[in-house]
Amino acid sequence: MGTAEKAEDLRARVREGTRAEVGMAALDLFAEKGFEETTAGEAADAAGISRASFFRLFSSKEEAVFARQEATGGVIAAALLARPAEEDHWLALCSAFTSATTVRYLEDPERALARARLILENPSLRARRLEVHANWSGEIREALAERTGGDPDSMEIEAVVGAALGAFDAATTRWGASGGGDLVALIEESFAAVAALFAD
Repeated sequence: MGTAEKAEDLRARVREGTRAEVGMAALDLFAEKGFEETTAGEAADAAGISRASFFRLFSSKEEAVFARQEATGGVIAAALLARPAEEDHWLALCSAFTSATTVRYLEDPERALARARLILENPSLRARRLEVHANWSGEIREALAERTGGDPDSMEIEAVVGAALGAFDAATTRWGASGGGDLVALIEESFAAVAALFAD
């Protein structure tokens, strides 16, 4: 990697870190005051930046809420590729999602739970979650295709990854609605429910 590429990579990592920090500050305020009741300017103030700087980092308040989750698709994909080749593919997907949950959600469970509750309460955040998961899908499909020797753009791969994302959504929604508990166990239960439904 040349000097220019290294500098660009450093800038990208700094920006990603800044977005995550500002997003967490905004999330804390949204959880305290309410998402709709809090303006972008107030979220910016809470993070110690200007409103203009906030909108240089994010296109919307909704985007700020999910800043920490945007790279989760890559974490899931990497965890999936690390699973044993002989493992059942659905079980491998479940393990990849629970592994990523430990890294991306349970490292800060209070904020993760606050985010889950906000999503339940706000249609605009539920819509944004679908966009985020659509962005995750590509990397996860690539990883599953590599495991199976399939085509990442095939209906089969897309449907299986869609089902996995649905199982994950069901678990995190239940977790938020119940006020916490064992999120990993809920994810495993949700994936098992899908597998049992279609078992011979």
